[in-house]
Amino acid sequence: MTEAIRSRKLTKYYGKHRGIVELDLEVHEGEIFGFIGPNGAGKTTTIRTLLSLIFPTSGSAEIFGMDAVREGPRARRNVGYVPSEVRYYPGMTVREMLRYAAALHGVRDLGRAWSLADRLDLDVSRKAEDLSTGNARKAAIVQALLHAPRLLVLDEPTSGLDPLVQQRFAEILAEENARGATVFLSSHVLSEVQRLCRRVAIVKEGRLVACEDIATLRQKHLRKVAVVTPRSLGPADFPSGAASGFGREGDTTRFLYAGDGNALVRELARLDMQDLLVEEPSLEEIFLHYYRTEA
Repeated sequence: MTEAIRSRKLTKYYGKHRGIVELDLEVHEGEIFGFIGPNGAGKTTTIRTLLSLIFPTSGSAEIFGMDAVREGPRARRNVGYVPSEVRYYPGMTVREMLRYAAALHGVRDLGRAWSLADRLDLDVSRKAEDLSTGNARKAAIVQALLHAPRLLVLDEPTSGLDPLVQQRFAEILAEENARGATVFLSSHVLSEVQRLCRRVAIVKEGRLVACEDIATLRQKHLRKVAVVTPRSLGPADFPSGAASGFGREGDTTRFLYAGDGNALVRELARLDMQDLLVEEPSLEEIFLHYYRTEA
C-alpha cells in the first residue's frame, strides 16, 4: 500500500525541551487519518516537521516517498496545508490573497477557489485585517484546496467555524477524499475525528501511544460498564487493575474496563450485581483513558 506520509523515529527537540520523540507514522494514500492530542502534546510540531517547516533533530519523514527535508519543496507541491494559526499580509483582500496563492501553485483558473469560497460563505472582498477568526480560517481552507492537492494537512481546521460551516467543510473533505486526496486531520474535537476518520493516532507528551482503526480502539482496548449494585464499587473490587474512571449515580457504578472480556465477566460474577450494561466507548472516552493520571 502506498504511503502518503511515513516517518521513522521522527524526533524534534527545542534545546532541552521536548517537541516529539521517535514518532513512527504511516498514513495510507487515500485515507482520512486522525491525529489527536491536547495542546502541547506535539501535534503542531509533528506537522511542521513533516512539512520541513522546521527540521527534525533526528529521524526521517517522507511525503509520497520524497524525503521531507532533502526534497521538501517538491514534496510540498502535492500538499494543501491549513495551519493552526492563520496570518495574512495586511492590506490585501481575500480575493488578492487567493490569486496570489493560485499563482504560486501555477493555477490559472480560479473557478474552484470561488466555488469553495461561496460554499463556505467567505466574502472575498474583505481585507485580511478585517477578517474574524472564522473567516480567516475559511480563507485558509480555500487556499489549501484551490490547487486540488494530493494530500491535505489540516491543523485544527474547524477552530472558529460555526456548526453549519463545519458541516459544509466535512462535506467538502468527503468530496476531496472521494477524488483520491489523502487527509491528515489534527484536532482536539474528538466528535469531528470520529465522524470523519477511519484510523486515528493518539499522541501524548510527544510520543505516539496508539495508532489503530477507531473501531478497533473502541472494541479492543476499552469497554464502558454500568453496574447496578447495593454499594459503590471501586478499584479494590477489580484485582486485575483493568478498571478505572469510577463514578456513582444513584445505585449505578460506571467505569471503563481495559482488560479481556472474559476477565471482566469473572470479576463481575463475584459482586452482588442486580443489573449490567456494557457498551463500546466513544473516541473521547478512549482519549481520556490514555490521558488519565491516576492519583
